[in-house]
Amino acid sequence: MPFAPSFPVMLRTDDGVRIDAAHTPSARSDIGIVVAHGFTGSWRERTARRIVHVLSGYGGVLAFDFRGHGRSGGESTVGDLEILDVAAAVRHARLVGYSKIAVVGFSMGAAVAVRHAGLRGGVDAVVAVSGPARWHYRGTKPMRQVHWAIERPFGRWAARVVKRTRISGGQWDPIPVPPHEAAGLIAPTPLLVVHGDRDTFFPLEHAYQLHAGAREPKELWVEPGYGHAESAATPDLVRRIGKWIAANLS
Repeated sequence: MPFAPSFPVMLRTDDGVRIDAAHTPSARSDIGIVVAHGFTGSWRERTARRIVHVLSGYGGVLAFDFRGHGRSGGESTVGDLEILDVAAAVRHARLVGYSKIAVVGFSMGAAVAVRHAGLRGGVDAVVAVSGPARWHYRGTKPMRQVHWAIERPFGRWAARVVKRTRISGGQWDPIPVPPHEAAGLIAPTPLLVVHGDRDTFFPLEHAYQLHAGAREPKELWVEPGYGHAESAATPDLVRRIGKWIAANLS
């Protein structure tokens, strides 16, 4: 079955970075859904396009590549300046004509979606899927590998060659507000936290901390058997997320 048609868009952030994006229109013209991928991901990957296809049944979708990823410019700051990328996508969705905007983020994209909603606002619903609650977590083997890629010159070279992800070699200064603190600033915008009990990157404690840091209205879905982020997201789960967005933005 072919994916819903999308149209290329080039965005520009407030700090001048070019962001590669795609707009997938929907029969429902009032709701816009911005999709933020995980670290080393891309809207062009089949898993991401499948998610966009399902979500387009609930609103027009704007998917994009974070800075330093794929065909976007700049370098990844792994969750810090990426809030400017989400802001550019939300701004474009408003210009297209969507009156209600939801941001759905996966993994790093979930952290950025929460931070953007809490620190900058301007959205009507937020969904954080498989996201971290705090920085510098190394409690799982995959996250130790991620930190190796971020912190070592050879790791950054490997990420650039293998994953087309260009990572900034600089240190965070200052350290960005962590997601669980930013979550407390989102209300009265509704927040949905989705996490799998088989997540190999971030254990469930991250979902509980993120949810606890937020104020009402908020929801927490703990998904049995669900792994991590886009690659493990079933069409059924994505449809339920779409229905949650539609119900909260009606």
